[in-house]
Amino acid sequence: MSISPPATRGGARVRVQRVGTFLSSMVMPNIGAFIAWGLLTALFIEKGWIRSITDQWGAGSWVAHIGGWGDYASGGIVAPTITYLLPILIGATGGRIVYDTRGAVVGAIATMGVIAGADVPMFMGAMIMGPFGGWVIKKLDALWEGKIRPGFEMLVNNFSAGIAGAALAVVGFFGIGPLVSAFSRLASNVVNFLVNHDLLPLTSLFIEPAKVLFLNNAVNHGILTPLGTSQAAANGKSILFLLEANPGPGLGLLVAFALFGKGAAKLSAPGAIIIHFLGGIHEIYFPYVLMKPKLILATIAGGMTGVLINVVFSSGLRAPAAPGSIIAVYAQTASDSYLGVTLSVLGAAGVSFAVAALLLRTDRGDSDQDLAGATAAMEALKGKRSIASAVLTAPDRISTIVFACDAGMGSSAMGASVLRKKIRDAGFAEVSVVNQAIANLTDSYDLVVTHTDLAARARERTPSAIHVAVDDFMNSPEYDEIVGLVSRAGKSAAPQPPEPAAPEADSNGEMLALDSIVLSGVARTGAEAIDEAGGLLVAAGAVDATYIAAMHERERSVSTFMGNGLAIPHGTNEAKTGIRHTGISVVRYPQPIDWNGKPVEFVIGIAGAGDDHLALLTRIAQVFVNKEQIERLRTASTPAEIQAVLGSVRV
Repeated sequence: MSISPPATRGGARVRVQRVGTFLSSMVMPNIGAFIAWGLLTALFIEKGWIRSITDQWGAGSWVAHIGGWGDYASGGIVAPTITYLLPILIGATGGRIVYDTRGAVVGAIATMGVIAGADVPMFMGAMIMGPFGGWVIKKLDALWEGKIRPGFEMLVNNFSAGIAGAALAVVGFFGIGPLVSAFSRLASNVVNFLVNHDLLPLTSLFIEPAKVLFLNNAVNHGILTPLGTSQAAANGKSILFLLEANPGPGLGLLVAFALFGKGAAKLSAPGAIIIHFLGGIHEIYFPYVLMKPKLILATIAGGMTGVLINVVFSSGLRAPAAPGSIIAVYAQTASDSYLGVTLSVLGAAGVSFAVAALLLRTDRGDSDQDLAGATAAMEALKGKRSIASAVLTAPDRISTIVFACDAGMGSSAMGASVLRKKIRDAGFAEVSVVNQAIANLTDSYDLVVTHTDLAARARERTPSAIHVAVDDFMNSPEYDEIVGLVSRAGKSAAPQPPEPAAPEADSNGEMLALDSIVLSGVARTGAEAIDEAGGLLVAAGAVDATYIAAMHERERSVSTFMGNGLAIPHGTNEAKTGIRHTGISVVRYPQPIDWNGKPVEFVIGIAGAGDDHLALLTRIAQVFVNKEQIERLRTASTPAEIQAVLGSVRV
């Protein structure tokens, strides 16, 4: 069932898609802040709900202070939120994507420069300066990496970030801010021209095909969201938030398939309706259009109808509706726009349904044969596996899940433990979740989970499985999506394999001996930390000295960062010959070290001779998804306390 995207991708479309995805990744984590701003706007601006009521009672003064509009434009909450908070959050997120916390700090400082140098909300400026700030400090750090004398790291790190941030703020103030302001005014004039000449519905001719080709993020988050937010700041609402987010066109198309489709397309359409309309995941209907490209006419007609109705009723949203669920749309609808928004959704759905139904009823193609291929085409356009669309091609049930890594003894064991617990807590204890080395995979699993860097290798060995790639083993958001996929696919009768038995100390000593626990590591880089953790394994007699080189080789092929401040370096599968007996070492770092751009506080070295270390890894995984247990590790004052925490969790 897994569809692998092409090995190589190029062209202008792909580059635009990548830009759009990056822009989206800066906006989406901060949607909660946009919602908060939308609620503040709806309640406290001059035309807001509470402001209107309190003005009638003669008690509107304090509400006006909160709203910060009109006579109180220099104060309040609403105006500073859109002027400062939202752009700085976007800039910090962009910097963090490029270079973690240091990138976020410098990105936020750089964003402040463009905010101060512009006269409009600086969303586009933040999308430029935030990532740029992260990139600059990353390059600066690389210049003197490993050249700083011990004890001066904090001094150099803080001053370099401060100097770089200050310089970028000046660049943003005098250079980027005015340029982005000019572009915003130009784009706003274009939108106003379309509105004034009743041409705004024509934007659907571009937006609806762009959605299916995954160019919607570039359009929505790169242009419509910044412009719409500026309009909402001035008018309390904007129609631009509904140009792409209206769920009506997709709803009408899917209803037409549910009634007049054939085969798998007809059977899967009702479930897709729920995911699209209530869940807000619009990409679920893209394969239906790709399967029969002429159906793009239905979504275009529906989109134009929805925009036209919103123009007639002057309706709009206060803030972006993300995801594009009807719930999110209503949550952001302006107080005077409920009728127009409702009619726009119904009208768009009705017209889309009518056109799609006509095309389907006069079509002689076989939807059942085309849906899987269309889903593959969609994922090739997107460039990665779509878990949401797996409902279209998923097996009747998912009974076996394997978490695969290079050696099958470290990260996969811990990731499988976390995922297994989530699936059990959801009531699917009978679903098998195991871990395995990629080299030992067979094409017998329903779903395969791997690190992003290993996904291509896993697909080669298990082509018929659903594939999910993750970057964070401890709390990846994909885990919850996998649970939902298991729920939709249905339960199975496959027995859950027993957990590995709790290990006993062997003749060479305890698996996690007190001498193999260090409370204050001295390493300052990931490579040094691998040497430190590996050295403890060598000192314990668990491995030969050559095993440390294999740990470095493993790290070069794929990161052993697990998430939540944990890394578990271990050797490659071929290095097991250098293991004398199973051993584990633990090194705690009072100051987090940089692990390929990720902060790490705990490094756990692993050498697994067989399967006897898996139970301990399972316990470690459960510790590092529990904030209280992590805090116990941070505050432990003796190796015995560390040992007790890692051995106390029941699984």
